[in-house]
Amino acid sequence: MSARTYQIRTFGCQMNVHDSERLAGQLEEAGYLPASADGEPDLIVFNTCAVRENADNKLYGTLGHLRPRKTANPDLQIAVGGCLAQKDRGEIVERAPWVDVVFGTHNIGSLPVLLERARHNAKAEVEILESLETFPSTLPARRDSAYSGWVSVSVGCNNTCTFCIVPALRGKERDRRPGEVLAEVGALVAEGVLEVTLLGQNVNSYGVEFGDRLAFGKLLRACGGIDGLERVRFTSPHPAAFTDDVIDAMAETPNVCHQLHMPLQSGSDRVLREMKRSYRSARYLKILERVREAMPDAAITTDIIVGFPGETEEDFQATLDVVRESRFSSAFTFQYSKRPGTPAATMADQLPKAVVQERYDRLVELQNAIAWEENTKLVGRTVELLVAQGEGRKDAETHRMSGRARDGRLVHFTPSGPAIDRAVRPGDVVEAVVTYGAPHHLVADGDVLSHRRTRAGDNSEAGNRPKTSGVTLGLPGFGAPAALPAEASGCAL
Repeated sequence: MSARTYQIRTFGCQMNVHDSERLAGQLEEAGYLPASADGEPDLIVFNTCAVRENADNKLYGTLGHLRPRKTANPDLQIAVGGCLAQKDRGEIVERAPWVDVVFGTHNIGSLPVLLERARHNAKAEVEILESLETFPSTLPARRDSAYSGWVSVSVGCNNTCTFCIVPALRGKERDRRPGEVLAEVGALVAEGVLEVTLLGQNVNSYGVEFGDRLAFGKLLRACGGIDGLERVRFTSPHPAAFTDDVIDAMAETPNVCHQLHMPLQSGSDRVLREMKRSYRSARYLKILERVREAMPDAAITTDIIVGFPGETEEDFQATLDVVRESRFSSAFTFQYSKRPGTPAATMADQLPKAVVQERYDRLVELQNAIAWEENTKLVGRTVELLVAQGEGRKDAETHRMSGRARDGRLVHFTPSGPAIDRAVRPGDVVEAVVTYGAPHHLVADGDVLSHRRTRAGDNSEAGNRPKTSGVTLGLPGFGAPAALPAEASGCAL
């Protein structure tokens, strides 16, 4: 009997993307193979998001489209996991009885067993746990990228933002030990990965569970000692927990990128209070001032919500004022979405859609103008690019490739010139000169100045993606962790 094939469809944040890597790793350990792009998978897994209002409609609409395929092929299995599964639970099977498995955010490690049980019992299996069963880092992962990897430092969230359903679905914050994080980073580097992004719902509150409020800055510095790790990023910090030691670690650790994504949500102090965001606009702007004093080249990005219940025109103008002063290189802007189960959903003065849309349009217009001005300032500057896979939608038409600068900006470049050593591949590193700045990207149309072929590029060219085993060292602190065998760590921790 041939191996069963799988396809994972991921919605939502970076946490979900990384969870999907864990799901893929487990399925492959259980004998499944990735389905080909044009093949018919034996298993379709949905890793869902519940943050936006249309998430429910999108999932159930997609499940509806799958019903004829399930009817035609009863052996096809459909599994639904993630935040929406945690929220809707058995309702998913009631609304879409052709679904075979429903699992939540706390038991992603159960998927292979639930699939086997559903096949054996010929009925849907729904398993939702109220707390974390297995820390995700203990699970194997099939990574999406040969050159860049996600590493979770924590799961869950201890904040109580009134618009957010994530704490109810992900649980309280739980932190990994530093040695576990560093071992996973080392395992990725040993596979040729050049860049890691440290993940947490509030990544800079890392250490709260084991009582070290300076733990995140120490972790950044420890990543600086990993040979072969060229770029370190992190997302997303909370302004209320942001400390000067993290700024110092960013500025003083060469492989930590001068990029900061820090959600603002609103520039109105009154709205921030209603959101239960425990900082005010002056505090936020002061953090940006300190970041830019330490790293004048830092690119700062953010999240902003428009139309929170009760937001007045004066409140919205306060947001525009903070945006003007902050000079964000880009911003993820959202229209407020009412989520059942959150305090904001029952607040008075829910704003009309037309008002929210008009404010949203003004915010986007302002932010685009600022980003364009900031990107235009970079024309003539030399940038180092980690070449990316398929980030430019028009690359095929323009004969360009795309890469990310160290500050996170997307750059489309022309892979030409005598400096090129054979073909440029995703995972290679090039230097180029910016020739044009647009609101959402840069262009570098001259010959590249340098081209460095990398092991990550070799792996990309060969179609190899890293696979990491679960890491459970449980080391208690920083400093010099116990030595790991070179073949296990890939670096000197």
